Amino acid sequence: MKQDTAAKTMIISSVLFFGLALTLGLLTALKFIAPTVGEIEYLSLPRMRMLHTNVNLYAWLLQANMGILFWILPRILHTKLFSEKLGVAMAVLYNLTLLGGAVCIVLGKVQNVEYGELPLVIDILIVICWVMFAVNVFGTVAIRKVKYLYVSVWYTLGAVIWTTFVYITGNIITALPMVTGINQANLSWFFVHNAVGLIFTPMGVAMAYYLIPKQLNTPIYSHKLSMIGFWVISFVYVWTGAHHMIHGPISHWLQTVAIIFSFSLIIPVIAVITNFFGTFATAPRSTRMDGPIPKLLMMGTIYYIFTCLQGPFQAIRAVNEITSKTDWVVGHAHMALFGAFSFYAMAGIYYIAPKLTGRELYSKKMGDLHFWIMTLSSIPFFAVLWISGVIQGFAWLNPENTFVQTLAALKHAHVMRLVTGGGIFAAYVLFLYNVLQTFFGKYADEADAETISE
Repeated sequence: MKQDTAAKTMIISSVLFFGLALTLGLLTALKFIAPTVGEIEYLSLPRMRMLHTNVNLYAWLLQANMGILFWILPRILHTKLFSEKLGVAMAVLYNLTLLGGAVCIVLGKVQNVEYGELPLVIDILIVICWVMFAVNVFGTVAIRKVKYLYVSVWYTLGAVIWTTFVYITGNIITALPMVTGINQANLSWFFVHNAVGLIFTPMGVAMAYYLIPKQLNTPIYSHKLSMIGFWVISFVYVWTGAHHMIHGPISHWLQTVAIIFSFSLIIPVIAVITNFFGTFATAPRSTRMDGPIPKLLMMGTIYYIFTCLQGPFQAIRAVNEITSKTDWVVGHAHMALFGAFSFYAMAGIYYIAPKLTGRELYSKKMGDLHFWIMTLSSIPFFAVLWISGVIQGFAWLNPENTFVQTLAALKHAHVMRLVTGGGIFAAYVLFLYNVLQTFFGKYADEADAETISE
């Protein structure tokens, strides 16, 4: 089988699913303004929100990460992917599983666990796919032709191990009949927070540690600093999920532990951003912002900083009393998964697509335009969610406020959310066209060559 077929399959599939995820997000935002739009059972707001979340997490971002890492790991380790056939089989099974999961959500055949809504049979199939991915990752590391492991490999190995117990805990154990009440809530938020911290963070950072030095043609700023960041995040992140239940019916000591470890996350964040910005600072000026790839990597890093500073800030009890369960948390989650790690994934796809096709990116100018529209749309998108979250939080604390009054106060935010979401979708269309043209389209010089030959 042709080399990199698995990577190509997963990258193209993820890009298409990205469009579905954004479409569902727009529909969800529209329903906050006009609730009667699509007023049928299958397009109800709860189902669309569940579908939007799961397609974003698994069909777009996780699949894009796996496809990119299938390409990156063999290059770092100076070898081929352990099994291209296994990778392709996993990609096919994974996409069929996700399509089945999407149908189940639309039909309302879900588990009653937040963020663990996919039916048990779908969860089991995803676990099987993950085992296949793990075999390929560990197998590729085992047949490597270099002695030492670059930090991207460490983060990838960590993600494989952490994702296994995080996903099983959040999607299978939480649905067991004996796991109820506070115990279920604890495990559920362990999963939700660590889905970001121990799945998408290590995979996103692994990609960035490869892409930034390669794109800038500059060595990473500090290898020692990169390993400090890895080992600290592997120890402290797992304990932070309970900060989503501060002021809830869980033990006070558990809340305090979560707060302390939330602030401890500043240590690995400093290590990561120092390395990334240090590499940008030492790179030649001509390459720092040349084209969409370094721009996306830089903006993803900026969003990563804000995301990781927000986490400890909203873990403070006085702040959490206002922001918890509001639109603030929605904005925070979007900035992590869309702002930081989706920007890294888009940069990775722009970098790898030309390598897979053996030609230049279809249009660097279109890539730049995609970046600017998406960035200028995402900034107010996140900001309006934070602002509306604070308004919402203070309104909830006022016993004289009714639900309708609170909703009316957020109308401007809901409109802004839809408008800026439309800008993000427009930017995605440019991204989609650019990527598909790079893979399948004819360039002007190729068309000219065909005309001459005729």
